[in-house]
Amino acid sequence: MAEIKTTGGEHHRYKPYVPAETSMAEFTIRALIIGLVMAVILGAANAYLGLKAGMTIAATYPAAVIGMAVLRLMKGSILEENFARTVGSIGESVAAGAIFTIPAFLIAGVWTEFATTQRYLEATAIMLVGGIIGILFVTILRRVMVEDVELPYPESVAASEIHKAGRAGGSGAMYLFGAGLMGALIQALKQLNLFAASWEKFIPFSKSAIDLRTGGATVQGSGGALISTPGVSPAYIGVGYIIGPRLASLNFSGGLISWGLFVPLLLYFLGPNFEVGAEGGVSEHHWIDQANGVWRFIVRPIAIGGMLMSAVYTLWRMRKNLIGGLKRSVSDVKKAAAGVGETNRIEKDINFKWVLTGIIISAVLTFFLYNYFSGDISAALVATLVMIVAGFFFAAVSGYLVGLIGSSNNPISGLTLSTLIVAALLMVALGQKGAAGIAAVLGVAGVICVSAAVAGEMLQDLKVGHILGGTPWKMQVGDIFGVLLSAAVMFFPLVILHQGDINTGGTGFGGKNLPAPQASLMALVSQGIVGGEMAWPLIIVGILMAIAFILVQIKSPMLVCVGMYLPLETTFAIFIGGVIRGIVDKMGESRKFNAAQKARVENNGVLLASGLIAGEALVGLVFAGLAFYEKPIPHILEHSSFITSLFVFLLIGLVLTLIPVRNAGKPDEPAPPSAMM
Repeated sequence: MAEIKTTGGEHHRYKPYVPAETSMAEFTIRALIIGLVMAVILGAANAYLGLKAGMTIAATYPAAVIGMAVLRLMKGSILEENFARTVGSIGESVAAGAIFTIPAFLIAGVWTEFATTQRYLEATAIMLVGGIIGILFVTILRRVMVEDVELPYPESVAASEIHKAGRAGGSGAMYLFGAGLMGALIQALKQLNLFAASWEKFIPFSKSAIDLRTGGATVQGSGGALISTPGVSPAYIGVGYIIGPRLASLNFSGGLISWGLFVPLLLYFLGPNFEVGAEGGVSEHHWIDQANGVWRFIVRPIAIGGMLMSAVYTLWRMRKNLIGGLKRSVSDVKKAAAGVGETNRIEKDINFKWVLTGIIISAVLTFFLYNYFSGDISAALVATLVMIVAGFFFAAVSGYLVGLIGSSNNPISGLTLSTLIVAALLMVALGQKGAAGIAAVLGVAGVICVSAAVAGEMLQDLKVGHILGGTPWKMQVGDIFGVLLSAAVMFFPLVILHQGDINTGGTGFGGKNLPAPQASLMALVSQGIVGGEMAWPLIIVGILMAIAFILVQIKSPMLVCVGMYLPLETTFAIFIGGVIRGIVDKMGESRKFNAAQKARVENNGVLLASGLIAGEALVGLVFAGLAFYEKPIPHILEHSSFITSLFVFLLIGLVLTLIPVRNAGKPDEPAPPSAMM
């Protein structure tokens, strides 16, 4: 980031990579089309990943690399690359907001069907209104926040350096695309049954047990433990690689708590009841079904209680930053409205009058949307006011947190949950009950979640533009196009995944294959407050468990609780990815890599992992689409073996270790930006 001192020496003035007086192609049709295509693809990939693993990846880096690679073939400018990346990455934030809330309508029972025109219009309206409001709020805050010297914007700096490196001849496109093809091929062969996706075995317990009153072995126990291998998933392994060994271990520890402690313990004492109701004897298949039932209906509500407490703790831990962001947002609006600052190319936002007009129109549309859900004008008016006030403040807070820690660590679900609780309490106070009240609460949460996610991602991209010399208003208009398209199409990946899972024997959202942990949390809390259906004993157990995690100073209680909520094969695969990342780090230390070499290893590894995620996600959507349309999928082998799967793990491990380490470069080469700054 280039800076020059003024003559007085007391201030620093930023000098962008492309000076303000330079006229260069930026908002072009080709850059817009490339960006829109990336918005849909990366958004769909993140919807797939978020529903299955409860996590999303920042789309800024893949969008930067893909846009740069394509536009370089067309002799495009660096500002076109910046514009395409901005539009392309916004789809991920719309997807994040969608998967955190829209499945909750179905999980909570507000919607009894999903693949209908009515549900499409309702979901699209939530995503569209939330996305546009997020853009408009950030437009108001853009100038003061991107120029704040106290906000480092680590991921924005890294993304801008990727563009600069491309101008100098460097590119990580081959790593991203190559790994994407590999992830796609592995997922396709898995779906064609060339090798087993996972392997599980039920280990029965001994019949002898301890009488808790006398200590004698008189009570007959039963049950056992269900053990599982990691799932063969390039995407999960890629996620584990990106988050690293420590966070992957925390996530896996949640899986061990669920499947190594709670499920066996509950099966031990509930086993005799399961045996009585068993038809045809107590087969291994019977016990596997019972173990999954215990996990789904008892352990997962405990995990949700832990997630609830963890979200509260996350917000409390960030209270100083949150309060600071709220205090600054009021003064920021005054400065923005007054037009403080220069009006040259790199300082021009969308006209403030148009922004205010857009906010008013969005508020009116939101009112009609909430009135449609609740059927009560007073409740709709209150919900609209909550959305506008909370939406603005959370957009400011989301952007502020992105400036501090990056969008990958932005606690969107925690911010949304706090809004949902406030909205739910207000609905109860206004006499709203049943499905209408729950729908109104989830509608508020959905708009806020999309708005906060879009605000954070957009502000991160605007900071990249600030560094490179992009024109703000062009990026803002480009993001509006991105939100319009993403909102219009994002419902279809959700339908394909949900109905495709049902057509192949699954249960859709909230089931084993599509756990959707954040949406399940939103559904349970809204049901509990408005409908009075919360399983309080289990929720309280989860809350106390999370408090214990906090007291022993676990770094991320939320990650542990999410691990409890996910299938063991998922957390196990993520853990394998974290272990691979740990091995790569150890290899760098043993070879005495300097900071520049470590940064190159890290960048190459992250791009490979991102490619694996995108490749599996896109092919997964293709096969889910085939299941949705009830098209038969041929099997290469009738009975596949997990032994073959071990070679797949070995192949992925070799790719993620050898390629980054072998391309560490020479010690005297300058250090590239770290994609995980």
